[in-house]
Amino acid sequence: MKCTNGSGPSWKNSSRGRGDTANPPDLVRSRNEYDGDNYDEALLEQYKLYVQSAENISSNRIATSRYLLTLNAALLALYGLQLSSLDSSYLVLSIPVAGVLVSALWHRIIKSYGNLNSIKFELIHKLEERLPAALFKTEWDAVEKRRGKPYMPVTKIEQGLPLLFVAAHVVLAIVWALGYFGAIGPTG
Repeated sequence: MKCTNGSGPSWKNSSRGRGDTANPPDLVRSRNEYDGDNYDEALLEQYKLYVQSAENISSNRIATSRYLLTLNAALLALYGLQLSSLDSSYLVLSIPVAGVLVSALWHRIIKSYGNLNSIKFELIHKLEERLPAALFKTEWDAVEKRRGKPYMPVTKIEQGLPLLFVAAHVVLAIVWALGYFGAIGPTG
């Protein structure tokens, strides 16, 4: 349901500024400011759309992580193939360097998706204040009570995987350098 293009319900006085996400003063406007017949229906529909957008963020994060995991695995395999060949030039070193860069980017992307979803759920909780049930807020409150026990947010766990790949790529670069300069057995 569109609320701004004039063909459907719209918000009166819609030129109000946006508030911060922690306490948005005009997240949900009053019935008097809504120029439409089905205020409750419009609010519920916007809530559903916003929850779906939060779920889409999670799906996009998972798809991105799968892609970057595959790319990292391919870089590790390529490194192994290069070392098994007789050519152990400086070009081999570019593979772990690329792996470190890809992993650092991956870590940053996961963190960004996590931050975006945190903001989305803060707003979902605010919308739930106007709905009969606050299921997401209640669930999160129950999770918060268990913090300190074995609970750790999935995003925090997920951020560890790119760091493991960074470590693997750094170790491979060190092993290559030690072999190339003769500190350990031949790398080729």
